[in-house]
This record gives sequence, structure tokens and C-alpha cells, in this order.
Amino acid sequence: MFCYQCEQTKRNDAIAGCASQQGTCGKNEITSDLQDILVYLLQGVAQYHYRLAKLKGVDNQAAEFTLYGLFTTLTNVNFNATRFNVMIKEATTLRDRLKAEYEALEPNHAPLNPAASFIPANSPAELLQQASIASVKAGEETVGADVIGLRVLILYGLKGVAAYAYHAWVLGFKDDKINLEMARLLDYLATSPTDIEELLQQALAVGELNLQVMALLEKANTDSFGAQTVTQVRITPVAGKAILVSGHDLHDLHQILEQTSGKNINVYTHGEMLPAHAYGKLKAYPHLVGNYGGAWQNQQQEFADFPGAIIVTSNCLVEPQVSYRQRIFTAGPVGWSGVRHIQDGNFAPAIQAAAALAGFKETEAEKTITVGFGRHTLLGAAETVVNAVKQGAIKHFFLIGGCDGAVPGRNYYTELAEQTPENTVIMTLGCGKYRFNKQDFGTIGGLPRLLDIGQCNDAYVAIEIAKALAGAFNCGVNDLPLSLMVSWFEQKATAVFLSLLALNVKNIHLGPSLPAYLTPNLLAVLQERFAVKANKTAQLDLAEALAA
Repeated sequence: MFCYQCEQTKRNDAIAGCASQQGTCGKNEITSDLQDILVYLLQGVAQYHYRLAKLKGVDNQAAEFTLYGLFTTLTNVNFNATRFNVMIKEATTLRDRLKAEYEALEPNHAPLNPAASFIPANSPAELLQQASIASVKAGEETVGADVIGLRVLILYGLKGVAAYAYHAWVLGFKDDKINLEMARLLDYLATSPTDIEELLQQALAVGELNLQVMALLEKANTDSFGAQTVTQVRITPVAGKAILVSGHDLHDLHQILEQTSGKNINVYTHGEMLPAHAYGKLKAYPHLVGNYGGAWQNQQQEFADFPGAIIVTSNCLVEPQVSYRQRIFTAGPVGWSGVRHIQDGNFAPAIQAAAALAGFKETEAEKTITVGFGRHTLLGAAETVVNAVKQGAIKHFFLIGGCDGAVPGRNYYTELAEQTPENTVIMTLGCGKYRFNKQDFGTIGGLPRLLDIGQCNDAYVAIEIAKALAGAFNCGVNDLPLSLMVSWFEQKATAVFLSLLALNVKNIHLGPSLPAYLTPNLLAVLQERFAVKANKTAQLDLAEALAA
């Protein structure tokens, strides 16, 4: 195996990447190689889908399978080799159907690239022997590390885009232009491109695509569940039976709330599901009682302590411990061998498990945190914010957030938030907020100093707010007193990063460490064109931001 798509990548002098029998995330080499083969086949699917779509429109099955398939290969999503064997067969069948349809319309078409004709072996052992052709490092000895780094920057960005697009898809929101562009970019990768400048431009095209997808997902969430409103969320337990819902999928959460209604089972959110409490249709369920725990990397302890059933709806999943393995369930793209998987949105097995478990024995004293500063809330308060800036009450804005993780160095974000002056505003999103979101930062200009914008995809909201402020002050986003201190972990963060670059946003602090696939040459290009910055210390970076 070889994998370096996330921030927990193993790093040493010999190699930057997980290349042993098991990655840091717990993914073994068999699953890793099968994921590479699936992605390779999806490039073959894309070659026919892209050409066919221009002749007769987007194929919904191909579009959905591509989103779902890429999503399953994200870090900490699916560790079940059996399911990847099944998806490889499904991808082959799908590609061959598209091939037949395309060739019926274009019998004399030009030859396509190798992924279009790749035939997976029937036996598992022979299939794994084919994995080298699908490796992200394939051809590096010929084209060099910079070309490979840009190819995977595009691929990993597309994986993040696919996750966001799939969340919108399950809510009934899709866009043929988005799916056509997804196919085009995968088709582009299938050509094994080598031109550095062209690769950089296509990476920015991924960022532009992600902007469209984040906008679509924001619309999907608000149209389905109502606009976010400021909400106090309980963070202490309530006596009674309990289900904990982790991940990002609001559609799954809604189904769980529906199916547990009237069953005397309390539902708690975990990790990136916290912002669900701000949506009117979701918080109307009285048994959505609060948020339990924090960011994903603490789940082994938090899940062990939780006295009910647990459902993981998307990433990030860590190897389930024996103490709770019999009461944890996966849904959607998520999987772990031996863990029960929810089929067709029927959460009855998890509900039955929750009913059989003790639940919380006592109601603890109520403590709350505040969420709900989404686009509608903050744009509605734009005049208040602008006036506070003009009057000098607000001197600077910090976006501090993104993905959290277990690698040392992430206390940087806690220290940064704690050291921000009282005349500054902190916007936060993603599970990185758990580093400091239980602290009281006071108020400023009629608003809390700490504004929880939502999930990682709500970076779109932060972008819209920045654009609104720039419009109010008749300047560019880069001219605002705004600093972006972004923590990254996996591929959705890569997609957001590319979106910011596509908007020509400069001076982004990215950490706690930089992606291993950004070679020194590539990093130098990003620093020259976009002034991308690596973290120093919280104190130094804060002083630099405030002096600008």
C-alpha cells in the first residue's frame, strides 16, 4: 500500500506516507489497494460518462455511484475490504454499460486511456496484484514527484467534493453541471497529465467546482430543514435511553429522529453533527436533547463511555473498541468489518439496541454552548457588524477552525483563540471548534465574539460573509482585516483549501503540518502565488496577523 492523503500521514526521512501493512488510520494494505483500484475504475467510468453526457445528458446512476464511490475512499470512512470488492464489480459493470452506449453512438471514437479498458481480476489475490497500476504514485520515476503531487491534489480535492455532493444528493439536490464537471476532471486525470501549469489550473477548477457544491449543499440543508438560527445546545446528559449520532449526514439524523419519535429514546449529536441543533426542522424534535463529546479523534473514549447505541453516518470512524463494538452501527459510505451496517435507511437495529441498553441514569446540571451563526444569521446581522467595524469596536476577524486530529501541534488553535484580543471576532467551523468552543469569549458589537458557523462545508458561509464585508467596505477580500487559520485533516479540507485559492484568497495559514504531497517545489509555487503560510507559533502568527 501507499497512502498520504491525510494529515496523520507517517513522516520520516525515507518516505512521507503510510506504506506498511497498515496506515495510521487503521486501514490495512488490502483495503488501501482495493480503494486505489476502485478510484482507477471510476476514472474509466468517467471517460465514458463524460463523452456520453455530452451526447445525451448526465447518467444519474454513473453520477451517484461516482460520488458514493469516491466518498468511501476518504480517510476514516470505510475499512471494509468486502464492500470494496463488491463496488469494484459494480464499477466494472457500470463502466461497461456506459461503454456499450457510447460506442453505439460513436463507433469510430478515438482510443481512450487505460482505465477505460482495465479488467479487474476475478480472484482477490490476482486483483491485489493489479494494484500497482492504480497507485497514486504510479509513474513517479518517469514524471517526477511534482507532477504526482499535483495529480493527487486534484484527486484528493475531488474526493472532498464528492463527499459534499453526496450529502446534497441524498437530500434530493443535484446539479448536472456539477456531475459533468466531476466526470470531466476524472477524465482529465485518466490522461496521466504532466504539464505543471495545466495541472495547477485544473486544481483550481476543483476549487471552483467545490464552491458550487458547497452552495448546493447549503441550499439542500436549509431548504430541507430551515435556515440556521442561534440556538443554545445542551452538552450535559439527560436521564434516559440514548442514541449518539456522529458524522455529517443531516439526512440520516432526520431519519433517526423520525424513527425514534415517541419511543422514549433521546438523541445526541457528536462531532460535526453539532450544527444540526440550529436547523428549525431538526431542533423541533424534543428528543434531540443535546451534544455529547467532542471531535472525532476522541471517539474511542467517548463512545466507550456513552451508555447507548452509536451511529456513524460519515467520516471520521476510528477502529471500534471491544467495549462498544456490539452497539455501534455504520450508515451510508461508512464501514468496518464486523460492525453492523444500516441498510436502506432502516435504523431499527440501532433503535432496538438503544432500547435494550441502560442509557443515562441521571440528568446532570445543564451546561450549554451556542451554535447557529450560519449565512442567514450573519448576513442578517451584517449592518451591525459593519457598524461595529466602522466604530472601531471590531478590529479584526479570525477564522479558526477546520478539521481536528490527534497529531501533536493542534493545541496551536486553542492557544490562538485564547490569545485573540477582546476587540476581535472568532469565526469557527468544523470539528476544530472543539479545541475551544466551550470557553466564554464574551461579546462584541452586539454579537458573541465566538461565532460557530457550522460544519466544514459551511466554509461557504464564511466565504459569503467575507464577500459581503468586502462589498460593504468597497474592497477586496484580501484587503479585509481577516485572517484564515485553517486546520486540515482529510480530503474535504483539501477541497475547501482549493476553493479559497480559486477565489485568490491569500495569506492562508494551513496546519498543523502541510500536506505530504505538496513537494517543496509545489509549496514554493503556492507561497509565491497565494502567500500560503505554514504555522509558526500562535503568538507569532497572531502578532503578524494583527500587524498587517
